[in-house]
Amino acid sequence: MDKLKQIESFTQVATKGSLTAAALVEGVAPAVIGRRIDALESRLGVKLMVRTTRRITLTHEGSAFLEDCQRLLADLNNAEASVSAGGVKASGYIRVTAPAGFGRRHVATLVPRFIGLHPDVNVSLSLSDRIVDIVNEGVDCAVRVGDLPDSSLVSVRLADNRRLCVASPAYLQRAGIPTQPSDLYQHECLTFSSDASQPRGWAFTLEGVTTHLRPSGRVDCSDGQVLHEWCLAGLGIAWRSMWEVEQDVASGRLVSVLDEFASPPNGIYAVFPQRKHLPLRVRLWIDFLKHTYGDATYWMAASPQG
Repeated sequence: MDKLKQIESFTQVATKGSLTAAALVEGVAPAVIGRRIDALESRLGVKLMVRTTRRITLTHEGSAFLEDCQRLLADLNNAEASVSAGGVKASGYIRVTAPAGFGRRHVATLVPRFIGLHPDVNVSLSLSDRIVDIVNEGVDCAVRVGDLPDSSLVSVRLADNRRLCVASPAYLQRAGIPTQPSDLYQHECLTFSSDASQPRGWAFTLEGVTTHLRPSGRVDCSDGQVLHEWCLAGLGIAWRSMWEVEQDVASGRLVSVLDEFASPPNGIYAVFPQRKHLPLRVRLWIDFLKHTYGDATYWMAASPQG
């Protein structure tokens, strides 16, 4: 702070032409301004200005230093303005990835509003149900749903995500209704073909403890939307997120089973590489998602109508 004050006072004296004029601007006594200039010259080891009773003249070193100081103070003011309320100014590209189904419904639909708020930011969105290597693939932020594997990545929880087992009425009439999670091993279960998408399997609460099972079936797929469609078509039981099947359950197209064994909600996360300074555009994107998903009315409005 002392160094900055010294630079500000030096710049004021150089541009106003006197200690008195600079002191009036800064609201201090001229003697305070004089001591700051003395301290600055002593710290730098050079004479920046020649002071007489009539005038102040910059030395050669002082003139060169003034240009640097003015540029420094302008950059500082711009930096403060860029993050002050109502003055956020971000620019550049953000590379974002998200699961295909969730991304189509709850990420892609938010991009227009975000770029409307930040017209100098460009967004590149990749939708895939595989776990993307965000460090090696140059991704700025990954939106992930469910349990996170241990890693060196930084994560911010954006919202809760509740999952439930669902099946069509036709399938349950044909195959019967499971009454215990272990019954799933006798059913056709619609699962991801990649362990990376659900690395621990399906989660249930058994005697107060979260337990993971790995049921299977005759078909699997790497795309969650396809699993959802197969479930609607009566091919088997799926373990899906509430945001995806809520309207199907409400309309009767799907029926939830094993509700009494449902596991606690996992999360919807923003995941990004560790770095000393997170770019403003990325921080604004994460804050935007957290604010949007944290609003309960968003999920009500975003539910697909059947």
